[in-house]
Amino acid sequence: MAAVAGPEEPGLEPGGSFRRYLARLGALRPQPGAERPDGGRRRTELHLLFDQLISESCGPAPAAGPSPQDVCALLVQACQLVHLDQEHLVSKVCQLIHHVLNRFQVMVDEQNLNFLLSYCISALKQCSSWTHVEILQALAALVYNNGPKCQKYLPDLLGKTGLLVQFSDSAQPDMELRRAAVRSMANLCLGVPGQPYLDESYRIVCFQTFLSVLQSSKTSDVDDIAFCMLLQNALKGIQSLLNGGKMKLMQTDQIGSLLAVLKKCMFHGLPGLSIEMPAALYPAPLPQYDKRSPVKQEQSEPATFKQTGNRRKKSKGKQRRGELGEEGREDLGDSGNESVLGADMLKLRLGDVQNSPCSDPRTRASDVAYVPAGKDHSSSHYTSWKRISSSESEYSDAEGGIQSKTRSYQANVRQGALACFLSAIKSIEKRVLYGYWSAFVPDAPGIGSPQSVSLMTIALKDPSPKTRACALQVLSAILEGSKQFLSVAEDANDHKRAFTPFSVTIASSIRELHRCLLLALVAESSSQTLTQIVKCLANLVSNAPYSRLKPGLLTRVWNQIKPYICHKDVNVRVSSLTLLGAIVSVQAPLPEVQLLLQQPSSSGLNNSGSATPHRFNSSEQWRKAFPSEGEPPDNPAGCTSSEPCWLLRLCVSIIVLPREGSCSDSDANFPSFSSVYEPCPLRLESLQVLALLVKGYFSVAQSYFLELGEVACRCMEEMDPSIQLHGAKLLEELGTGVLQQYKPDSAVAPDQRVPISVVVTFWTMMLNGPLPGTLQNSPHATLQTSACDALSSILPEAFSSLQNDQQILCVTLLLGLNHSENPLVKAAAARALGVYILFSCLRQDVMFVADTANAILNSLHDKSPNVRAKAAWSLGNLTDTLIINMETMGQSFQEEFSDLLLLKMLQSATEASKDRDKVKSNAVRALGNVLHFLQPYHIANPRFREAIEESLQALISTVQSEATMKVRWNACYALGNVFKNPALPLGEAPWTTQAYSALSSVVKSCKNFKVRIKSAMALSIPSKRECYGSTEQFCQIWSALVVALQKSEDTEDFLEFKYSASLRTQICQALLHLLSLAKSTDLPVIWETITENGDAIKSYVLQYLKSGVEENEAGVHTDLCERERVLKGAIEHLGGIEKELEGKAGVRVSVYLEDVLTNHANATELTEA
Repeated sequence: MAAVAGPEEPGLEPGGSFRRYLARLGALRPQPGAERPDGGRRRTELHLLFDQLISESCGPAPAAGPSPQDVCALLVQACQLVHLDQEHLVSKVCQLIHHVLNRFQVMVDEQNLNFLLSYCISALKQCSSWTHVEILQALAALVYNNGPKCQKYLPDLLGKTGLLVQFSDSAQPDMELRRAAVRSMANLCLGVPGQPYLDESYRIVCFQTFLSVLQSSKTSDVDDIAFCMLLQNALKGIQSLLNGGKMKLMQTDQIGSLLAVLKKCMFHGLPGLSIEMPAALYPAPLPQYDKRSPVKQEQSEPATFKQTGNRRKKSKGKQRRGELGEEGREDLGDSGNESVLGADMLKLRLGDVQNSPCSDPRTRASDVAYVPAGKDHSSSHYTSWKRISSSESEYSDAEGGIQSKTRSYQANVRQGALACFLSAIKSIEKRVLYGYWSAFVPDAPGIGSPQSVSLMTIALKDPSPKTRACALQVLSAILEGSKQFLSVAEDANDHKRAFTPFSVTIASSIRELHRCLLLALVAESSSQTLTQIVKCLANLVSNAPYSRLKPGLLTRVWNQIKPYICHKDVNVRVSSLTLLGAIVSVQAPLPEVQLLLQQPSSSGLNNSGSATPHRFNSSEQWRKAFPSEGEPPDNPAGCTSSEPCWLLRLCVSIIVLPREGSCSDSDANFPSFSSVYEPCPLRLESLQVLALLVKGYFSVAQSYFLELGEVACRCMEEMDPSIQLHGAKLLEELGTGVLQQYKPDSAVAPDQRVPISVVVTFWTMMLNGPLPGTLQNSPHATLQTSACDALSSILPEAFSSLQNDQQILCVTLLLGLNHSENPLVKAAAARALGVYILFSCLRQDVMFVADTANAILNSLHDKSPNVRAKAAWSLGNLTDTLIINMETMGQSFQEEFSDLLLLKMLQSATEASKDRDKVKSNAVRALGNVLHFLQPYHIANPRFREAIEESLQALISTVQSEATMKVRWNACYALGNVFKNPALPLGEAPWTTQAYSALSSVVKSCKNFKVRIKSAMALSIPSKRECYGSTEQFCQIWSALVVALQKSEDTEDFLEFKYSASLRTQICQALLHLLSLAKSTDLPVIWETITENGDAIKSYVLQYLKSGVEENEAGVHTDLCERERVLKGAIEHLGGIEKELEGKAGVRVSVYLEDVLTNHANATELTEA
């Protein structure tokens, strides 16, 4: 035959040999009308052809393989030539499908898939059992990533009597067959993005099958490797269900069963450890029963001691341990035998850690492990955490090879279980997951009992670096978002009770996590795993409630991470900085961290000898470039004012000093700025740490305020936009730190603040530096946005001291950016203008106020919701300014301000009050201010009349709406502002009735007490009786407030209860205000209310008066008798009216109030006595 040329000829184009095989298969197909070939010869040729194809598909994959069309055509032709009764050929053609699809990674198209799947399913039904494994392997290759195309075959495969369900059953004696079926099922479960997933019924069948596989135990007749592969396939199947099917685990028994098998598989084949797990785990605060095999542990211990000695001889003097993959690792430290290590750990003290940050981490194991006094488990506990090396085995090379392969497969099972656990964490609600915390997170061992096995057991003991890294990834995922759960932890006070509170249990777990992770840090040799340990520590630090725990934990982490800043691998260095950033940002400021930052730089740095990089020895290099103002010379060593803290100095040196040669092979992955500086990720992380340090511990950073400003300037002058961006963020934090110091309620003493002159120097440097250029010319919107935010963090007192041209520059830049096409930049500019409008030196400038108003109104009509929200906030601030100017500058400002602009503000704010809630909340605030600002001539102007009416209706409808509470709160406040304007026809206009009705309804029934408080406050603002309108309206308001007072403790939401006292105070003030204005026609209704509810009202008013005395004693009020004075004023006013009414009505409101006052006076005398 012409097509019999060998496939191995050189010079063939990709897929050429495949086409020849295709031609040979075509030649074997019977032609219509041709003589039928001899069956035996045809079978022989097919066997030969399939053998050649299988042989070729088993080699290494070529750079360019055959086309998918050729592969599919070949496989279909092969199947068409093989009848199902030719079982040997069926077996071979299935092997061919398996090998070819796997080698060339071909996805079979739908038409050919239908044919090939039908062929395999028919073969499974008709052929003998000895062929089933090969057929299932072919099936697995066909359905891989093709699940959505297999829908019509699912009943045959996954139905109640489906083939895969039968073959994967636990009763199946053939392990290879069971494994092949489970693998096919797992491949069917793979999700394809954008394609429909398996139906719920099939998902449940697959999940239960995988679960039963994982729950099964290995029998003695089953090969270890085959069992490992079976478990791996089941784990991949569950992971696919969780990932591709977005399966949400809700039922407790389902979660418990899955977590139990995952925990079992996490430890599968781990040397020196054998555990038996219950069928299901249950949410519990304490570790659950996991039975260990004592025999295996005892056997492992002698090997451990032997290994310790031998390993040390082999690796003495080596800094780097080989990446041995599945081989064992060195022990936890190179510091002698177990008893010495245990003794060192028991000696640990807080101040015991002043070693060099660049010394060998493994020589400092004693700095890590914290063992409570009296719990000596240095020999019993730590020996069981040793690793077994293959070098200690007592079997032959062949046996050793098998043993090594088995260990490799067992490690793959552990990795698969951990990867599956990672997917499960995303599928389980966090609050449900934390019920199983004790099953996976270590707790300090009890006296006389071993420590429960946990993820840290793997991180410390597993011989495979990849598995250790997987365990740490899982632990990180558990810790992520655990702040609320861990917030209950507390061990600051020594508890002496008969039981251990849950808070102490969690605190103990947090401490143990710190101890174990720091042990792992010292013991680890793999850079990739080391990175995971540090990331895990950073996650723990970010979520632990250190303010509720005994101090010392962060000190140990701080001192232990220092050496890794100089690690050879840049990823380890970056993650170490991330950890330091977590320390300075968690619950800042913490006294413990404050002390660490105040330690002089020399501690742990100057004694490090030749191991210390030059950048640490030349500590003053970066500071000499930027002389500090007012720094006293020759400060004594150790004074924090004489040199920066270690962390600040470290970060600045990484950012600004040139690099000193390659630190790591992995640097090549990070192209740095002209290779002059450290790798970019390292510099970025340093900038982030600096920003966090400034934010959380400004008092530490403020001594180097100008130097840090210079660092920010340098960064913003660079070419790399990410460095520029983080430079701008550092600048913003520096500005914000000063703003916080100068707040009216700041606890920082005036002489401890950054002097105004220094702040002026700082901002002069910024405005003469790269900041204006960045704002004007940067093509990067995010950078412009950050620069804009930085410019808005300027201290108002410093701004007024800047040169005039610099003030104009700032204002011009912001007004210009307000017209940016980018919504991020435009939003930041609108917000910055809202900050500047409150500056005292700018708000009195009518031209600036007008320019700002026009810019803000422009942004208020932007299509971006974020821009509109920022513009509405700024409009609220601008209208606040109008009120301040009206009160301080009087009529001159009001007359100068444009009427047309005022009208535009009123109309725009009315329109914005119908926008989404984030815009609406500030729009109604602005409406209240503008309506308060209007003068009689505005109100009389016909152009204003309609706008005023619309704006008032907008406010009233917002109060009554179902908007968020903040919006309604602001709307009530705005109506209160409206009532302050004497020029408005309050009490006469029709909208008055609607406004009072809306406020009266809200004060009685709103779920949110803060909204009720603001509505009561608004109702107490009108200063004249005429403003309340008719007697009927006045009495409705009175009655509503009485009802509100009685309902002031009724709430469905417990969180609202804390505001009930404030609500009663506000309602009592409003009631007394109404009484002091009441007319004679109002008294009958008031008296009727008092007659019905007198006792209740009396008790609340007495409580109101009493709380006034208490607040006065606490220094809250200056006028000690303010509340009594208002009550006496109401009594006097009502007494006069009642005298005029004498004989006409039996109204005695004043007598009732005098009785209340007398009771209060008596109670006060008794208290004082």
